[in-house]
Amino acid sequence: MLQLIIDGLTYKVFGMDPASRGGAILNFFLYDSIKILLLLFVMIFVIGFLRTFLPQHKLKAWLAGKGIFGNIAASVFGAVTPFCSCSSIPIFISFLNAGVPLGVSFSFLVTSPIINEYLVVLMLGYFGWKIALAYVISGLLIGVMSGAIIGSMKLERYIVKDFLSTDPSFDNEISPRTIKGRLSFGLNEAVSVVKKIWAWVLIGVGMGAFIHNYVPQEAIQSIISKTGIFSVPLATLLGVPMYGSCAAIVPIAVVLFQKGIPLGTALAFMMATAALSLPEAVMLRRAMTLKLIAVFFGVTTAAIIVTGYLFNMLQNALMP
Repeated sequence: MLQLIIDGLTYKVFGMDPASRGGAILNFFLYDSIKILLLLFVMIFVIGFLRTFLPQHKLKAWLAGKGIFGNIAASVFGAVTPFCSCSSIPIFISFLNAGVPLGVSFSFLVTSPIINEYLVVLMLGYFGWKIALAYVISGLLIGVMSGAIIGSMKLERYIVKDFLSTDPSFDNEISPRTIKGRLSFGLNEAVSVVKKIWAWVLIGVGMGAFIHNYVPQEAIQSIISKTGIFSVPLATLLGVPMYGSCAAIVPIAVVLFQKGIPLGTALAFMMATAALSLPEAVMLRRAMTLKLIAVFFGVTTAAIIVTGYLFNMLQNALMP
């Protein structure tokens, strides 16, 4: 429904040509901006409402006390949420506001875009069940290990202090008791976060719209095919700044593979495109310093590169 409304706005109200690159960029920008801002508001409102039933210090103690199991739980939750890298940010922010440990929150942020229902279905159709299953397992491992590594580095000081909720009620166990009070808390938190981040969302999506429509698939294929043993890190680095939907990412990986690019190299490009993006970094800048963003991107990129080489080694065993 939203896509139909945006199509009408782009091509009828603004009179853009559906076949033009400018029309495609505007359509992409309007659709993703509205989708992410609505998702940001709704998810933070819902989670803020639910948080009133579980005081912040209890949630924090429950997850922090489980060690690696907290990262596993966050990664599994991320795997069943159908979000892209930018759309995962609202829940990530809500986790931080709820006092969930930084590393655990990052496990969700890494896994959520790498694995989702749409992507798994597409991979089953294109690659078969062995590769799809191996991809899901590796995606979970990347999320768990990346989050655990970031958590062990004690980087909480790099979160922007005025970004997180400072509501004292959860420290003193005086959370709202009535439904009206709980709804009001969720609404206030959603409005507060959206006011802080909306401009960064628009900047990030604008950059994503440009990259999505101006970087040709043929150029990527040509560059990767000429790099031999270094194809995995190069494919990963090429995928990091990209931004696109699962429906667009999987077919590109399939074409790369069909053109002779090794399986792990093609999947590393797909993982990097799904898990990390320049628009995501722009949106996260409001919540954290550049150093923490660099650590997040660096650790996740390294994990994807290792996974890509592993898939290349196992390619013959995984192929039907």
